Amino acid sequence: MDLRKTLRITAAWGVLVPSFAGAQIWGPVPADRLEIVTGPAQTVRTKASRQAAVRLLGRVRNNYGLRNAGRGYDLKVAFNVNSGGLTEEDGAWQLEEVFDPRQGLHWDAKSSAGYSITRIQANGQFFGEDTGSHIPLRLAEVRAAIFDPAPSAQAVARQSIRTSSATFEGNRLQCVLLADSPPVPGMTAGRRWDETEECIDPHSGLLRVHSQVPGRYFAYDYTNAPEIAGHMFPRKVSIYEAGKVITEISVQSLTEIPSADPSLFVPTSQMLARGRATALTGAEKIFHTANQAALPGGGTPHVVCVFGVVTASGELAEAHSLQPSDPASQAAVAAAQKMTFTPPPQSGARPRQHFVFVIESISPQ
Repeated sequence: MDLRKTLRITAAWGVLVPSFAGAQIWGPVPADRLEIVTGPAQTVRTKASRQAAVRLLGRVRNNYGLRNAGRGYDLKVAFNVNSGGLTEEDGAWQLEEVFDPRQGLHWDAKSSAGYSITRIQANGQFFGEDTGSHIPLRLAEVRAAIFDPAPSAQAVARQSIRTSSATFEGNRLQCVLLADSPPVPGMTAGRRWDETEECIDPHSGLLRVHSQVPGRYFAYDYTNAPEIAGHMFPRKVSIYEAGKVITEISVQSLTEIPSADPSLFVPTSQMLARGRATALTGAEKIFHTANQAALPGGGTPHVVCVFGVVTASGELAEAHSLQPSDPASQAAVAAAQKMTFTPPPQSGARPRQHFVFVIESISPQ
C-alpha cells in the first residue's frame, strides 16, 4: 500500500470537530433512502443565518442533555443487533442507567451472547468492570445515539455550515450539514463525504435523522415518547448501515426518581483493583488516499468508509465497510487495518476508546 495522504479530524463524542482545513472531496456519496440532502444546499454566510442554524442544533443538544435537568431518573433500554457478524455481540441487549444528581451515575448492560459491563461515576471518580477487552462497538453506538447525538456549540463554532430543506416520512425537515473544510465553490447540491448531516423538525426541535458519514444513519421515532422536565427522548431509534437496519433501539421506560439506592454508586473491590474505567470519548475521521494494485472495476477510483473502534491499547477493532457492495470494500478494510492509530495515553491517565471513520479513496497504481 502506497500511502499518499492521510488527514485526521479529532471529534467530540457523537459529532465531528475539525482540526484541519482542506479535506479532499471525492465525488458524490452513495444513494440511500436516508441520505436526505440530495437537492440544493445553501452555504451559510451571514451572521443571522449562522445563528439560526446554531440555535436549531442547540435545541437538539439541550433536549438530549437529560442529566442537565438536575432530576434523578431510571432509564431502561432494550436493543437488538443484527450485523451479520460484521461486528461483535449480535443479539438482544438490555441497558439500564440510573442517575442521581446528588450521588452520581450508574449504568450497566448485558447481551444475550454473554457480555456484561457496569460503570459507576461518583465523586469525580470513574470505576467499572466488564467481560471483554473493549466496549463493544454496538453498545458504544447505542449510548451515543440516545445520550449525545448532537454537536457541541464549540464544535459548530469551528465548522462551515450548509443548510437544506427536505422531506422525510411526510415531514418537512431542516437539515444542517457541518464540515471542517471551507465551502467548495460552485457546489450547491448534495452532501459531501466530509459533512455530518443533522435533519431536524424545525417546529419541535426534535432530531429525526443523524448521520456522521455517508452510509450510516440514526433514524428517530418519538411516537409516545417519554419525557422528563421538558426533555423528550425517542421511543425508538433505528441504526442503519448501507440501507440495512443493524440495531433497533427501544426505550422501554424513563422514570423520574427522588433518589437512588446509595449502593449503586459504591465500587466493588474488583473495580477498585482495575483502576480507572475506560472512557467512551471522541470519534476520529480520517481521509486516506492509497494505491491498490489489484483494484477491481477497471481502474476506477473507489471511495469506501471503514467504521470501527480504536481501543484503549490503540488497536483497531470491529472494522467493517459502510459500503459493503463496493468492489473496493475489502481493500479499504485491509488498508485501514494497516494504519497506526492514536497511541494509548500516558501512565496514570484514564484509558480511552473512540469510534473511527476511515474514508478511503482507493485507486489503481
